[in-house]
Amino acid sequence: MQAACFLALLGLLALSAPAADARQLKQMITDADILNFALNLECLEAQFYHCAVYGTPLSEELTAGGPAPIGCQQANFTNDDVLNLVTNVAQDEMKHVAFLRNALGNYSVQCPLVDIGPAFAAAANAALGMDLSPPFSPYTNDLFFLHGAFIFEDVGVTAYKGAAPLLQDPTILSAAAGILAVEAYHAGYIRTSLIQVGDVVTPYGVNVTTIVNSIAAIRDMLDGTETNDEVGGIFDVETGMDILAPVDDNAIVFSRTPAQVLAIVYLGSSSKPGGFYPNGINGKIQG
Repeated sequence: MQAACFLALLGLLALSAPAADARQLKQMITDADILNFALNLECLEAQFYHCAVYGTPLSEELTAGGPAPIGCQQANFTNDDVLNLVTNVAQDEMKHVAFLRNALGNYSVQCPLVDIGPAFAAAANAALGMDLSPPFSPYTNDLFFLHGAFIFEDVGVTAYKGAAPLLQDPTILSAAAGILAVEAYHAGYIRTSLIQVGDVVTPYGVNVTTIVNSIAAIRDMLDGTETNDEVGGIFDVETGMDILAPVDDNAIVFSRTPAQVLAIVYLGSSSKPGGFYPNGINGKIQG
């Protein structure tokens, strides 16, 4: 899924380097390296959704013997429509992991250790600038689960945006485009669901829109750019309009590099593992 993140980084570097240097840099990282970066990120999403729906981690076959996640638990879904759609997403993410692992064969990395419990509380505290009590957990109810999903889905979509120009194998490029489309569908569902309840006041004394816009703002701060999630929440206070998709003036989705993605999921710095990946990711690309 987020294989494209790395490609975006290559694209940015290419803008500031001679063409020969850009070609050399592209040759240093293979399509397989990029797919492994994506696999790490797909493992995170798949573990999150699988735990929420089924209450258990991914199988050893899918993780290639990787460690069980921290904080895995079944979510307290009470809305059948939400459960049905989240189950759909869980199945999609599992298939993405299986597809990438199958495509990589013996070159595929293990799923890394992921934190899908306390890391959400840390992310929520950072977004709202306070220690929430009780600590935020996406497994509390349907609404909180959608907040947790919002953290990941937009990152995946923006990551894929940068991939297409630099993937070398047209078959892999086609598959990546297909995964991007699926992730965009997921993000659209999550965003629409949150927009519909934007005025609902949460137990933390702030409404849904405030929390979601704060999540978007902290992502923007962590990825170090001025544009990527500038209006990436679900409501634009300047125009008074809901935001279905965070896009530029041409309605084109923003891109993220591997370093930007890792800064978000590490909840701090791309060079210092933490957050949702306590021990970092596996593979050649490290931000």
